[in-house]
Amino acid sequence: MDYKLRWSQESIRNLEDILDSIKTKWNDREVNNFKSKLSHQIYLISQNLFMFPVSTFKPGLRKAVLSKQTTIFYQVADGVIYLAYIHLNRKNLSRIK
Repeated sequence: MDYKLRWSQESIRNLEDILDSIKTKWNDREVNNFKSKLSHQIYLISQNLFMFPVSTFKPGLRKAVLSKQTTIFYQVADGVIYLAYIHLNRKNLSRIK
């Protein structure tokens, strides 16, 4: 079964914030590096939906660690991979709705 990928508004905002942060601190190569890692992680999720563990923070979500600094929270349901959050690990998880 082919799954559709959907981004939540929150995950889009998260991604924009992360990219803005990388752009101010690093160079274009690092931005492209992050985008490449993110694309690869999303590919891994799409190829093996249950490869990553269930989140202990929000049991309905799965937790895919992208890097030491970043974690992707996603849910699989009804033929959709729903990217809920892209979380900067230095931020408090309790701020996630």
